[in-house]
Amino acid sequence: MDNNMQERITASFNKQGLMDTLGARLTLVQAGEVHITLPFSAHLSQQHGYLHAGAVTSIVDVACGYAALTMAPEGYEVVTAEFKINLLRPALGPAFVAIGKVQNAGKLLTVCTGEVRRLDDDGTVGKAVALIQATIVNVAISG
Repeated sequence: MDNNMQERITASFNKQGLMDTLGARLTLVQAGEVHITLPFSAHLSQQHGYLHAGAVTSIVDVACGYAALTMAPEGYEVVTAEFKINLLRPALGPAFVAIGKVQNAGKLLTVCTGEVRRLDDDGTVGKAVALIQATIVNVAISG
């Protein structure tokens, strides 16, 4: 992947108000794979003190979308058409990493899988708290 794609994805990510609101950071961009890291915050918790499923889903959806964008043809952006998420266990921990990976990139549709894993303070990646399968659509940039 060229530096131009890295810069394009970083610039796009930095425009995402939701990712900024959540405190998420883009931590890896490579062809077909993107990682997003999110520190735990009580402001993002649900009533039992776990990271809210909405935050978990948001970061892994965005990781899949940007992974798909790394494989999209020139002149295209991407949007999510659908996804299925499985929440495997409570999202407890100091931080989380969402890993989005392209499984198949077609002309118009890209199928991605992703996971959200606990991330300890020492950088140890723990058990998966969620799995996703997503279909991402390539959309021609008009203008």
